[in-house]
Amino acid sequence: MFEKSTWIKLPRNVLVGHGVVDDLGTAVGELYLTGRPLVVTSPTPNGIAGDRVRAQFEDPATAVVDEASFDAVEELKATAEAVDPGYLIALGGGKPIDIAKMAADHLDVGFVSVPTVASHDGIVSGRSSIPEGDTRHSMAADPPLAVVADTELLAEAPWRLTTAGCADIISNYTAVKDWRLARRLRNVEYSEYAGALSEMTAELLVENADMIRPGLEESSWVVVKALVSSGVAMSIAGSSRPASGAEHLISHQLDRIAPGKALHGHQVGVASILTEYLHGGESGEWAAIRDALGELDAPTTAAELGVDDEELIAALTSAHEIRDRYTILQGGINEEAAIEVATATGVI
Repeated sequence: MFEKSTWIKLPRNVLVGHGVVDDLGTAVGELYLTGRPLVVTSPTPNGIAGDRVRAQFEDPATAVVDEASFDAVEELKATAEAVDPGYLIALGGGKPIDIAKMAADHLDVGFVSVPTVASHDGIVSGRSSIPEGDTRHSMAADPPLAVVADTELLAEAPWRLTTAGCADIISNYTAVKDWRLARRLRNVEYSEYAGALSEMTAELLVENADMIRPGLEESSWVVVKALVSSGVAMSIAGSSRPASGAEHLISHQLDRIAPGKALHGHQVGVASILTEYLHGGESGEWAAIRDALGELDAPTTAAELGVDDEELIAALTSAHEIRDRYTILQGGINEEAAIEVATATGVI
């Protein structure tokens, strides 16, 4: 008999399709939100779709953020206190969405996610990723009340951002393997449903990698569907476990060792080749991940990330130190073994 109760928070509505940014007002109306909206965006998406968003609301306010940081969150909170919004609308990529997500949580108001790039699963998840110095913090927050993803806008986004989103999803494969390992060896709470959903999203992209191409709305649809599913898996699990394992620890270390050289999604994609090898050895599953990333024009080597071999090895050998999360790297991997793994997979 189960006595533990779980509160799963999910978006009420998810609207995906061509031109649906112009249906945002209707989508918000179905949520019965009241008060003045505060549109949180950054310069580029504000120029692309800001006017189309504001035109659908009476007396909207706008806050334009230039960087993702805790200071930006505090500045947004101060702006919101002056505006007194009934809800927030996050328009753009990870930067405005993560900042709006955290601010909405502190202000105790809801927010609606309107992504203009498909670069990571934060568009729907209950997690915010905020950089601070040479590290990055994953913070819990409520997921959006609704997601309105316009495939026309997403298809026009820079291709490298889309491939980063794809790589982020493909890395779910190894994240779930780490989660199951932690369940077996440390009795960490595990959700079969969340794990299966997360794996399904990775399989969706691997199996359709040859169909995902720049400028195609059909590709944007596939990627958004996968990002939404990944975010929902995290909400069901109540943690980032379905989408974050040793590959994310390696990426976080790369953020410290080689800051600004590569996108987050690309880093976890390359790292998942390494961690899949550690999980499966000679099984060949790591090669399937590598080939799918290559098909998507995503990096598969340290050089393609713009990272030196030494920086990659340093991140791999120290990744276990930065978070108390049981993964395949528990206890660490020495330099000699790390070089062997990275060489065998062609990452270096």
